[in-house]
Amino acid sequence: MTTQVLDSHDHHDHDAEASAKVVFGFWVYILSDCILFSMIFATYAVLHNNTYGGPGAHELFTNMPYVLIETFILLTSSFTYGLAMLGAHKGNKNQLLIWLVITFILGASFICMELNEFHNLIAEGNGPQRSAFLSSFFTLVGTHGLHVTCGLVWMILLILQVSKHGITSITTRKLTCLSLFWHFLDIVWIFVFTIVYLMGAM
Repeated sequence: MTTQVLDSHDHHDHDAEASAKVVFGFWVYILSDCILFSMIFATYAVLHNNTYGGPGAHELFTNMPYVLIETFILLTSSFTYGLAMLGAHKGNKNQLLIWLVITFILGASFICMELNEFHNLIAEGNGPQRSAFLSSFFTLVGTHGLHVTCGLVWMILLILQVSKHGITSITTRKLTCLSLFWHFLDIVWIFVFTIVYLMGAM
């Protein structure tokens, strides 16, 4: 009996240690992603005035309510993800799944709005090839959008895993990593919104 208790205790310690290593490794990935975004932001800062006679940020980013709605949707998705994590910590599978699905819908809405914005810009002849400014804009916003899309794919896989296996140490670990990733993307978007849209429209 004592051996069984010790074994389960050792197993729990091993699980906790494995989780800590995975989460630490994921932090390292997030830091490398920070460097990537910093480089793209720096490129945008250097090139945003190089419009090659085409429209600049001031002409293009006039529809602030649209971008504000986009921003609100993404920030809300961070809050709903937090509620999903609360469900996970309480061991409430239904709460976790409901909030994950809501977070997914919000994230997908954000991506649809971004694609719509890209489509409109390209339709008006303001694609990435128009000027260095537009190339850097599409690269910056597009890289963020690609990250959000990867997060959404990851979320679908987690919804399926939790539905099938429930809340285990493995699914909790994956949920924690996705939580870091999702909140990180929110912070990056606040910088995108401020530097690209807000300062561009001023």
